[in-house]
Formats: sequence, C-alpha cells, structure tokens
Amino acid sequence: MRHRRLGPSLIAALTLTAAAAPAAPAGDVAGQLPTLAIRHRTLSNGLDVYSVEDHTTPTVAIQVSYRVGSKDDPPGRSGFAHLFEHLMFKRTRNMPAEMMDRLTEDVGGWNDATTLDDATLFYEVVPSRYLEPLLWAEAERMATLRVDAASFAAERGVVEEEYRQRVDATPYGALYARFLPESAFLVHPYRRPGIGSINDLESATLEDVQAFHHTYYRPDNAVLVVVGDFAPQQLDAWVDRYLGPIPRPHGTLPRVAAVEPPRDGERRFVYYHSDLPLPAVAIDFLVPPAADASAPASLVTEALFSAGNSSRLNERLVHQQEVASEAFAWSYLLQDAGLFVVAGVAANGKAPADVERALLAEVDRLKNEPVPVAELDKVKRQLLTGRLLQLRRAIGKANAVSNAVVLLGDAEAANAQLARLLAVTPADVQAYAQRFFREDNRVVLHYLSEDAKPAAPAAVEAAADKVEKPPGPGPAVAPTVPQAVERRLPNGLRVVAVQTQGVPLTTARLLVRGGAAADPADRAGLADLTARLLQRGTASRSAADVATAVESLGGSLDSAASWDGSSATVTVLTAQLAPALDLLADVVEHPAFAADELDKLRRERLDQLSVDAQEPGELAALAAQREVFGARPYGHALGGTPTSLTAIGRDDLRSFHTRVYRPDDAALIIAGTLAPEETIAAATRAFGGWPRPRTRPSSEGSSAPTAVRSAPSPTEAGSAQPASVLVVDLPGAGQAAVAVAGETMLRRDPRYAASQVLNAVFGGGYSARLNHEVRIERALSYGAISRLDARRLGGYFLATAQTKNPSAPEVASVMLDLLAALAATAPPADELQPRKAALGGDFNSALETTTGLVGQLGELVLHDLPLSELQRYLPAVEAVPGEAVRTLAAEELRPADLHLVVVGDGKIFLDALRQRFPQLRVTTAGKLLPGLPAPPAAAAGGRG
Repeated sequence: MRHRRLGPSLIAALTLTAAAAPAAPAGDVAGQLPTLAIRHRTLSNGLDVYSVEDHTTPTVAIQVSYRVGSKDDPPGRSGFAHLFEHLMFKRTRNMPAEMMDRLTEDVGGWNDATTLDDATLFYEVVPSRYLEPLLWAEAERMATLRVDAASFAAERGVVEEEYRQRVDATPYGALYARFLPESAFLVHPYRRPGIGSINDLESATLEDVQAFHHTYYRPDNAVLVVVGDFAPQQLDAWVDRYLGPIPRPHGTLPRVAAVEPPRDGERRFVYYHSDLPLPAVAIDFLVPPAADASAPASLVTEALFSAGNSSRLNERLVHQQEVASEAFAWSYLLQDAGLFVVAGVAANGKAPADVERALLAEVDRLKNEPVPVAELDKVKRQLLTGRLLQLRRAIGKANAVSNAVVLLGDAEAANAQLARLLAVTPADVQAYAQRFFREDNRVVLHYLSEDAKPAAPAAVEAAADKVEKPPGPGPAVAPTVPQAVERRLPNGLRVVAVQTQGVPLTTARLLVRGGAAADPADRAGLADLTARLLQRGTASRSAADVATAVESLGGSLDSAASWDGSSATVTVLTAQLAPALDLLADVVEHPAFAADELDKLRRERLDQLSVDAQEPGELAALAAQREVFGARPYGHALGGTPTSLTAIGRDDLRSFHTRVYRPDDAALIIAGTLAPEETIAAATRAFGGWPRPRTRPSSEGSSAPTAVRSAPSPTEAGSAQPASVLVVDLPGAGQAAVAVAGETMLRRDPRYAASQVLNAVFGGGYSARLNHEVRIERALSYGAISRLDARRLGGYFLATAQTKNPSAPEVASVMLDLLAALAATAPPADELQPRKAALGGDFNSALETTTGLVGQLGELVLHDLPLSELQRYLPAVEAVPGEAVRTLAAEELRPADLHLVVVGDGKIFLDALRQRFPQLRVTTAGKLLPGLPAPPAAAAGGRG
C-alpha cells in the first residue's frame, strides 16, 4: 500500500459497508437509499468495464483492480505483490516515474493503491475534466511498465521501511501482520504475510518484476470501474481508444489451487515481543468464502460484536468487566476460506487468560442465546448509516462496485446485498455462531512480552521509445461551495446550518471554545477527559444508555478536545435528527462525570499511553510539541500524562465544564439535507432551553478568572523557545522517528493562505519536496510529511518521517536543508500551481461529506472568522505568489530557530548525529510521560 494501512481491516471494511442494510424500523429511509445504476461492458481483450454516472459533484473516481494479490506471491517472495504495487507508479513507455502524482495530486486530486490477499487495487479521484488523461495513464502502466534497476532498488527500500514502520516499530504490528495469518492457515497461501519479510524482499530481482507484470497485469485479469461526472458515450469512446488496443496475452492465467482443509481441533500459539506494553489475545475461526450464503450473517455478527460503544465486546470486556483496554472483531471474508476473528488487548494488570475467557464467553453467548430483535435492528441501522457515508463520495461508490465484482463475482451484489442483510434474523446469527464458532474450529494466539518467555531456547522465526504526451483535460467545472445560514438563539447559542444534496445524512457538532490550551499546568488532559466523558453518561442516562440511544438511531456520537476547542458530534440519518439533537443536548448540558466512568476512562488512557511509549512516531510528536512551546498552553500532552491523569478528579471536570460549556460561548453547526430553516427550528427545540450563565464567558477577556479558563488569549502565549536538538532514547526500537518543529502564525494572520501553500510545497503531500527527497529519491522512509496548524495562540509546524535507525541523521539533515532551500529561492510557477491544486482538491474533498463540512465551518467559528471565508479560501490560495512563499519560509521556518527531535535506538545513531548537532540532549520516554511504569527488563534487546 502506498499510503494507507495494509491488512485485513480494509477488505473487511469494504465488505461491511458494501453490504449495509436498513433494519425494519429504518423503513422510513429505505426508499431514499441510493441504488447504483451500474453499466457493464467487456472489451474484446477481456477487460471488464463498470461505470456509474453521478453528477452530484464535478469529480470522478477511477479504480482498476487486478485479480492478483498476496496469495499469488511467487515462492520465497512473500510481499512481492505488495512490492509490485509500488512499482506500478514507476516509468512507462510514455510516463516518467511518479507521473501518476503529476496527473492526480497536481490537479487537485489524489491517488493510492492497495494490495489485498485476492486483488491489487489502483484508484484515483480527480476533477472530472481530467478523466481522459487518467484513462490514458492506466492504459500506459497496464501495457508498457518499464522498471529499471535503480527505481526497483529504491522502491524496495521504501517497502522495507514500510515493513519496519508497520511491523517492527509498532507493538502489535507483528501480531496482526505476521503471526495471525501464519497460524490461521495450514496450506493456503493466505498464510503468507501480505507485507512480506525483509529477507524475501531482498531476494526479489528485476527479472521477478518483469515476469510478474507479464503474467498478471493484463486486460483479461483487470476490472475498470469509473464513477462520477461523465457522459457515458464519451467514457466508452475513451476506454476504447486507450484501453481497447491493449492485446490479450496468450496462455491461461495461473490461479491458486490450494484448498484450506477443515480444522479438526483447536490449535494454540504463543508469540513474544521484546517491549510489549500490554498482552493481547486473538482467536480466529475458519469460515466460508465471501460469496457463501452465510456472509450476511457473518457481517451482522461482526457488527454485533464490534460496531460502536454499545457493541458486545466493547460493552462487556472494556466497560463492564474491564479485562481489556480494547476489544474488537472482524469478518475477514475472502475469495477462498476466510476468518472470523475476535481479539482484545488486555487492560493493565489483566492476564491473557482473562481476555481469552471473556472473548469466548461472548462467543458462547451468541451461540446459546438468540439476539434480541431490538439489538439486531440497532446494528442494521448502523450498517445503513455506514452505507450512506460510503455512497456520498464517488470513490465510495467505486469501492462498492469493485468489491462486489472482485470478491463476489457480481457487480449487482453491491445493491443486492442490502436485501440479504435486511433478511438476517436472530436465528440466522445464532445458526452462524453454532456452525463456525466451535472449539475444534478455532486457533488461539497469545501475544506476550519477551520477559514472559520461558527459559527454553526461542524458536527460529520464521531501450527508449518515442514518447507520447497524455491527452489534455476537459473544460473546468467550478465546485459549488455551500452557503451557511446562521441564527443566534435567545440564550446566546450560535446556530449555523448548511444544506447538502444527495444521501439523507446529517452531522451536528456542538463546539465550545475551551480546549486543551486551557488545561491547568498540573492537569494536562483535563479538557480531553471532560469532552470524552460527555458520552459516558448523563444525569438521566448511563454510558450504556447513551451508546445504545445513538446507535439505535443508526448514528455515531464522538466527543473530544482539540487545542483550541472542545466538541461533541453526532451523525445520523436525517430522519433521526430530532432525537439525535435531543441526545446531543443531554450529553453536552448534563454530563454525570460518574466516578466509575472517570476511573474506567483514566485506565483506558493509561493503557494507551503505555502503548504510545513504545511508538517512535507518537513520542516524537509529543517531544517536538514540548520543545516548541515549553510550559506555555500548547506545550503539554493534549491527552495528559500518567501523573496528570491520576491527579484529575470529578471536581476538576465539573469546574471545567461549568466554565467552558455554556451556550453564549458555543456554536451548533449542522450540515444535512434539511432546509436551513427546518434545521434551525430543530436546533431551537433541542437547545433553546439551555440556560445562559450570568457571568460573561472567560474567552471574552484577556485573562483567566481562575486556574481553569475557557480559552487563553494570544497575549498569554508567551515567548518562543530557543532552538534545540533532542534525542529520545528508545532501546530496541525497530525504527527511528525524526521530527522538525517550530512555532508559526495565528490562524487569523492574513498570511494564512500563503502558509498553507508553503506547507503544500514543502511537505503537504506525496508530491511535495520532503516526500520526494526522502522517499522517492533516497528510499529512506515509507513516507515523509509536514503540517502547518495555525491556531488561536500561535501556529505549529511539524515535519516527520520514520526511517531505519542508522538513517536518522541523514533524514534530519535532509529536512533542515530543504527548509533552508525554500527560504532562499521562491518556488517556480510550474511547482506552485500543482501544489495549489492539491490544496483545492483537499478542500473540495472535505466539502463532499457532512463531517468535513462542519469541520471547515467549525474552524472559522473557533477563530472568530466570518463564515464567508469558506467561499474566499480557494481564491486566496490561487492568489499566493512564489515570492510570498519564500518570504514566509524565511520569516517563520528558519532552520536555526527550529527544533529537531529524534526518537529511536540511540546507540545506533547518536555518534553520527552529534557530528552535526554537538549540542543535542538525550532523554527517555519516562521523562516525557511522567508516571509511566518502567519497561520490562528485556526491552533493551531486539524486537521479536
């Protein structure tokens, strides 16, 4: 995968959302559910072409799926299909390497690719005027891929860094990427990890690449799906012009013939990790292929176990029994035999045996007791909402069609599965559990810290052509930026409503100004704990009642704090908006802050911090923030530390809530398919009775009235910290994380648009300078990126990359040298315009969803900016000249004023790093997170 997470969760998610269906009580919206009008044609060369016309937005999604996945890796070459996915972005006869990014990201779109067990997917989303050049490009890499030795070696290095980042440098990476598939399958090649191994990747040759492309990347092994704003006849003509002439190779396609035998008894495995913070348990059951008639019951069962806070595993194991810090399930349905997995990470002080017993008890409960009809209805409504969220976007529709074709062999299954899920009964779920959740059909994995390993010896682990130019784009289609309508209620609450078109979904966000920047010095994490506890119970509802209420509406409820504000957000079917707003008002106005819920949430956060303490990237982000802001409002951990979380009590929460959560310092932002006046009327009914306090909001003044304040003023921000170089020594770390950070401008600064262009040029995307140099040119990282957050009290710049430990000094030097170059020379127009288009694409993509739209409006509200800025943003970006970018870099991002943080195994790179940075300091994870338990003694060794 080029950018996103590789693993079973993606295909499970695609299957789940493609199969979502309404419950009986959701019948009032079932008739509004979009049905995909799918066209299909097969070219003479065997290419299957599916299309769905949709003119909702001037966007088109193109997806090409090849029926080859990690199960087809050559012998001794695990991870090869994934490696080849990366190589498909290299040179073709008429395209230089990385041109796919020029044709997508540089015009305001994006691209990505995914390697699954059964298929490899390539997809692009672009303004619809660029459909023709993208079809040309897909034909180019299908027919004329050219990979030379240099680009092959470089991309193999990138994939090896991805392996280190996803498997070696994360505590649970090896469990899910390696050990689970290796233990689950005896003979089927599904047992080979899709991401491969370093040894197998090193064994791959250029000849392997050429043979793999010739064997599998051919039109009769591919599926093209196009969804969005196009004319069908024009699409057919372009497909015929560019993809039709590709010849069908002679010979049959090799197919995996292995059949996984039925299991005839429980198998148990124990694996170890050298610095595992909490043990974990995974239990898998062998189940039929995705096309089997049992699949709908499997997907409903997954949702019963794992969808939402009121799901069975979360409610029982995490909240009631407190044996797990997290628990989940997934229905991993494949072309051949798949898996149903239940898993959990132990809570602090709990043993793997405790987690295993609790997981199996829930499995047995499903076998022995029919699911209550009300619970089944709730789950189906959740799946319906998930389906609608998917179908709001062109890429979601394309995924649904592609998944149905590749995994189920029938495009119409993208529509037909809805009826199948609607028909699932309690008896179907119970029968599914009784059929497959048997003791003789399960594999149990315990994943333990290295210091728990017995004393016995450890087992061995396993020529130039004439270049043609692509066709040009079509005429531009201007995006529609929706107009917001606002009202001020008598209690002071600001209501912002915006009407969307298409699927019947609505998102409502209640936003207050007090965020983590208002945390008292000894109560880091107070704002975030307060926000998260909103959904953990009210004066009249328990935490379980809240979760059940929102999920029975087919919705989701989230609450959290950012640096400058706190929010509670609900997304539901539009028909359920009234009860959803009533629930939102209840959790915001009347939180219980129950002692037992505070204790549970605190334990969950402490368990998560113990995991974060082993993640180089998490530690680098925390350390960089502290280096930049010191003791000022942004200088602490947003989520708190073990010491600060332990100190926070109920009185702190109540005091913070009283001062911060008040209608006259809050905004309710709603985006959905209702007319604005209807939306405002619903908001008034739900929130009009929220009493207005007699005191003025503390955010109106320049100083806080007490230790707890809603929003510090810019004058409280303090002076900048001097530049520094810090190493966080993490012995045994599988990778090093490198971060460069600095303080920048306020969000209200008139140079804001220029700052976003600056970041887009430097590190804001795959095609930006940072990723190009670190990943594409030097193959030092799976990805390097930067962000520039303009906040109320001062902005924050952060550039990050993860790399193998010996390369940390080189990556650090590259980051600083690139910033110096940007401050010295203005980016040319031919670089500037594509980066502006990328910003425009990100902005338009956010406006496609209700959550993205309320997020954009919420930022304007939080920073006291007029809502009309939503319409002015893109023109402001387009007006930024290259010299303004250079000037801003010289003023705000001087390398001499920035902070460098490196987290990793210090003994490997410290000496080399000191040669350039003799002033560096060294610290530990324990000093960054006071109160953190000491790591196991074995943690100084290598990772298992």
